[in-house]
Amino acid sequence: QVQLVESGGGLVQPGGSLRLSCAASTSDFRINVMGWHRQAPGKQRELVATITSGGSTDYADSEKGRFTISRDGAKNMVYLQMNSLKPEDTAVYYCYCQARRTVYERSYEYWGQGTQVTVSS
Repeated sequence: QVQLVESGGGLVQPGGSLRLSCAASTSDFRINVMGWHRQAPGKQRELVATITSGGSTDYADSEKGRFTISRDGAKNMVYLQMNSLKPEDTAVYYCYCQARRTVYERSYEYWGQGTQVTVSS
């Protein structure tokens, strides 16, 4: 019911910056939360950051001070500005959202296809 498309991934040097974008498309769902998770090779998928429709944000401890999440509610867009990138940030980054059709229905999770971020010298 919700289509998510990520963009902005690529190869950067340690200490560099990158900005990821995600566009959500839906005709019958209301999006409550958008955010980013990542999965490195051989690792579990982990939370990076989230932002609610009211603008509240949450970050993993390792990303605080380096990453910034923002959104454009009118366009159903979410962004992740990544600074001071480290090799351990290398992963596939997935956009996700929590959405529901009505206030009487529970929210469902939707995921994008992912975009590769590689941090290497």
